[in-house]
Amino acid sequence: MALPLSLRPFLSRLQPAIVATAIAAACFVTVPARAQNQNAGRTPPHLGYAYPAGAEKGQTVTITVGGQNLNGVDQALTTDPAITAKVTGYDRPLTQKELNDLRDKVQALLEKRAAARGTAAPERVKGEGRKGAEKKAAKEPEPAAPSGPRPTWTEADELQLAELRRQMAKPNARQGNPAIAESVTVELTVPAEAAPGTFDLRLKSPAGVSNPMVLNIGELPEYSEAVVTAASMPKPRGKREAASPRPNRPQTAPVEITLPATVNGQILPGEVDRYRFTARAGQHITVAVAARSLIPYLADAVPGWFQATVALYDPEGREVAYSDSFRFSPDPVVSFLIPADGTYAVEIKDSIYRGREDFVYRFSIGELPFVTSVFPLGGRVNEATTFELTGWNLPASRLTMDTKDRMPGTFMLAVRNRGQLSNNVRFALDASPTVREAADHTAGAAQALQLPTVVDGRIGRPGEEDVYTFTGKAGDEVIAEVFARRLGSPLDSILRVTNSTGQVLASNDDTEDKGVGLMTHHADSRVSLKLSADGTYLVRLADAQGHGAPEYGYRLRVGAPRPDFELRIAPSAINTRRGMHTPVTVYALRHDGFNGEIRLALQDPPPGIFLSGARIPAGQDKVQFTIAAGPNASDEPIKLLLFGVATIAGESVAREAIPAEDMMQAFAYHHLVPVRELLLSASGRPGAICRLLSRTPVTLTPSGTTRLTLSASAARGVEKISVELSDPPAGIAVKSAKVSGNIVEVELTCDAAKVKPGQQGNLILNAFGERTNAKDKAKRAQRTPLGSVPAIPFEISAQ
Repeated sequence: MALPLSLRPFLSRLQPAIVATAIAAACFVTVPARAQNQNAGRTPPHLGYAYPAGAEKGQTVTITVGGQNLNGVDQALTTDPAITAKVTGYDRPLTQKELNDLRDKVQALLEKRAAARGTAAPERVKGEGRKGAEKKAAKEPEPAAPSGPRPTWTEADELQLAELRRQMAKPNARQGNPAIAESVTVELTVPAEAAPGTFDLRLKSPAGVSNPMVLNIGELPEYSEAVVTAASMPKPRGKREAASPRPNRPQTAPVEITLPATVNGQILPGEVDRYRFTARAGQHITVAVAARSLIPYLADAVPGWFQATVALYDPEGREVAYSDSFRFSPDPVVSFLIPADGTYAVEIKDSIYRGREDFVYRFSIGELPFVTSVFPLGGRVNEATTFELTGWNLPASRLTMDTKDRMPGTFMLAVRNRGQLSNNVRFALDASPTVREAADHTAGAAQALQLPTVVDGRIGRPGEEDVYTFTGKAGDEVIAEVFARRLGSPLDSILRVTNSTGQVLASNDDTEDKGVGLMTHHADSRVSLKLSADGTYLVRLADAQGHGAPEYGYRLRVGAPRPDFELRIAPSAINTRRGMHTPVTVYALRHDGFNGEIRLALQDPPPGIFLSGARIPAGQDKVQFTIAAGPNASDEPIKLLLFGVATIAGESVAREAIPAEDMMQAFAYHHLVPVRELLLSASGRPGAICRLLSRTPVTLTPSGTTRLTLSASAARGVEKISVELSDPPAGIAVKSAKVSGNIVEVELTCDAAKVKPGQQGNLILNAFGERTNAKDKAKRAQRTPLGSVPAIPFEISAQ
């Protein structure tokens, strides 16, 4: 949907940033692409999970954050300024070297104790589990005492031995997943006046800022089982237990909880968590689980997330309700009317009994309101809209909302009942006229539409097909697009446009919307066609699987194209060294035929922050540009707002670049998942300067070579040089590079079969030099980065 934006006050602030970007292009160093978001060779922290995944407002809790490169983390950042977060600890499993060192120390202490007691020296110490360490704390057998003076065995020695054995009981780094092997504890305080919802938590170290983790602010009393980290998980005892699917921590009796409540937990391999509660006859109990919504994608798991299941058991232990999803959402929801007083149990596990420290869940249980659907799925801006609500424990079946002063877009709706807040459901607002579907609009009585319009309808029963008609002229361009699954409807639409004789002119089942990063089945339909003749046309909409029910709502937009675009920028944390240019990728999501150039700039740019190559060429869907922090950039993370400006129908249109994380699902698939903030973290002293001496944009000739000249102060004394391209366009490569003093000459090749005349973009060059260390007897060459120039604009010539 188009999102009009008032541009006058914004463009007055934006234009100087565009000018400054062009002026500042040529005198900073760029970090190598493979070290993007690295800081002077150090790797920023990366987070894999946070547990518990939230807190009750008005409470202080300890959050354990698992991830990688967490050593040195000294600051916790949140997107809610009212929430305070303080780093309180760090832990990680032992390395093999550390384990060997501990064994040596334990061996030395055991030998000292044996000598002090006059017993024989013990055998060489092997690895010990916790129980083994406890058993060995008992007295050793005492053979004949050796001759000679005896050392003194003190209480301090005994305590040191116990501590070393405790440390040896920790897992070593080879047993777990390195991506979540380290952990940091954070003391989190949520004020009592905080609004319920979600916020982002990041960690910061001298190397930079991490990716964000989503945490929740709740209103119910909370229960949390003891945290498990890679460093606290007990070792498997022997090969059989190591290969067993059963959990690594012992099963315990069900935890007693009092409703309503929010429960936090982690699932380990083969584990099933149970909680018991007392309920009365007539209570309508809702259990809403958050698992996949906490950690959207797991790179090394299939289907790519924690697939939680939830079940309810009656006082006799019989299963009375079960869910492994809620419609198309992987997070399950259970609703159950209690038939008799008694003690019931709720059970949560992974659907195929997987588990790990990052299989984190959070569920709320009680007589809680839950909205299962709304109708219509939206309305028109500046007009009151009355929604029909369906669900459980709702305060009313209808809700009227005033949309005055709201912009077109997608919003969230929730209700309260008896002080409890419901789940959020989506609704959309559009600037076009809106109509409701007629009572009967089948093929024989198609509902006439006046374009442009948005129709609010639903496939109310299985096998139903809704038919609409409109008149058009030859040459008219028409877009028909369904918004259903993106608004929470279970409808899997199929859309066809026919002429008056029934000939199908265009049809579509699914159209991918890359802007919806949490969706894996893009079930909404979209067709685009140019009318060949004056006449009457029909739009036919149904469910692709023949399903239908009152909750199968949709919004159908029919009208002329509305060219527009959205932007995503990844990663959401830009970590750089002062004076360096760091590559960042911006993705253009183009709509309804918009194919023009998009100019990128920072709104109210902080002093010393510069962009290079900040332009998405016409017809392209992404660009890699560079961003630099000057020598006086702040030590604190800087929040950035990046906008894209384009000319559409003669008018300037600006759209914010939404920060996103490029997340991998199940080893293969990538999704751009939106987050709240774009942060830049700069540290360190400025590095060596590398400049491009050639004119820009660089013209590349198909089937030919192009020479670039660089000035790199760090190149002096280099014996050999190599230059690499970061994520180059297909067909463009480095042929050779040579150095003379501080001048570097680079020769590029261009494969005519893989490039197109007129193609534009940016090149990111990374230069490396080799020097021989005179003190190294082996005379091994050391490869060091010489830096690189800012993003280099290029264009492919005709020949």
